[in-house]
Amino acid sequence: MRDIAKFIHGFKRFQDSYFCGGADEFERLRSGQNPRALVIGCSDSRVDPAILMDCAPGDLFVVRNVANLVPPHESDSSHHGVSAALEYAVRVLRVEHVIVMGHSSCGGIQALMRQDCAQAGEYLRRWIAIGERAREQVLGALPDKPPHLQERACEQAAILVSLENLLTFPWVRERVEAGNLLLHGWYFDLERGELLSYLPQSGQFEPLVAHCRKD
Repeated sequence: MRDIAKFIHGFKRFQDSYFCGGADEFERLRSGQNPRALVIGCSDSRVDPAILMDCAPGDLFVVRNVANLVPPHESDSSHHGVSAALEYAVRVLRVEHVIVMGHSSCGGIQALMRQDCAQAGEYLRRWIAIGERAREQVLGALPDKPPHLQERACEQAAILVSLENLLTFPWVRERVEAGNLLLHGWYFDLERGELLSYLPQSGQFEPLVAHCRKD
């Protein structure tokens, strides 16, 4: 119950900041939203994109799932939550950026790499299989590396798989080729407090915001 009380008090602080005391930060948002970026992030409780990027309400359109995966385009009668949100962001909201944001110590990627059936249940097993191509690439390139290095490599490789899958959606590819939609692959290093970005020119993840030194 103390956790629920914490959440309620947290909402009260949010209310005080945005609605009370003469400040009405939501005035411009009542008529609709106009975010410039879609972030596809992980459901992990440690990596909320809005907190990591110090964003205000209305700044980001966010989709979160296990291991920040994007499935390929499929035309069938199944339920496609990520694809539906992607379509809304790209075709209706007309975002200008799509950021796939992965992170270190990702439980979903660990389950993928370890083929941990106990951790990966009925739905999770099928979901993380989207990243199987990343797993195969890492095992092929780094067969003798220790598991923690393979998992880190897979976390980053899975971001690239999701970026490739984004381009299987015709209306994403169309806007990317027209130059009015940019795709980004970001990686948050939990241990170092560092943000990396994939650079196609080097084929590597390079620091976008380098780690800070602790005094």
